[in-house]
Amino acid sequence: MTEEGFKNGQILLIDKPLEWTSFQAVNKLRWEIKQRFKIKKIKVGHAGTLDPLATGLLIICTGKQTKNINEYQGQIKEYTGTFTIGATTPSYDLETEVDKTFPTEHITEELLHKTTNQFIGEIQQKPPIFSAIKKDGKRLYELARKGETTEIKARTVTVSTFEITKINLPEVDFRIVCSKGTYIRSLAYDYGVALNSGAHLSALRRTKIGDFSVDKATSIEGFIEKLKEE
Repeated sequence: MTEEGFKNGQILLIDKPLEWTSFQAVNKLRWEIKQRFKIKKIKVGHAGTLDPLATGLLIICTGKQTKNINEYQGQIKEYTGTFTIGATTPSYDLETEVDKTFPTEHITEELLHKTTNQFIGEIQQKPPIFSAIKKDGKRLYELARKGETTEIKARTVTVSTFEITKINLPEVDFRIVCSKGTYIRSLAYDYGVALNSGAHLSALRRTKIGDFSVDKATSIEGFIEKLKEE
């Protein structure tokens, strides 16, 4: 951890805490590096946004490594988390309140497992209205928070693994391996529809990006402590 090392380029594996935006994590690390080495400027960026309500692996690149951000963004990702069955929210997660409830009496363990098969392979998926995608120069979530509706085009994404790991209705735990651009929130919503019910995402953790694992990641506090020790 030297000034030269950060400028030449480093890959930092960070375990993003709950309620932090990816942007806040990048800003915090950039500020700490600048303070530590008394430098005015250094490039720092992340390779793939995590929602504030998600935790887990965030790849942060410094210096010359920022040129490789697109390469890391394009890699396969693994997530674990929880769907809550029987209710939907406008944001498809816990950012907004439940707006509709649905029957769940017909839902069996067999149905929960069997329905995942509909989402394996190449699928068409509409991103949530509460997302950072830009339309006409504005983020979709900015429009959504104003109560404005907008038509969102479906996109093709690939899901290679979708397994249910624990069932304790209304909560269902999952593990998903998918391509860049897959919205797990949208998968939660669509999964609920496929069950002839409803669902929303109530917990999410990114565990892998390509060969990088959250097991090797450090907390933001841990990184700062290590930086100060050097």
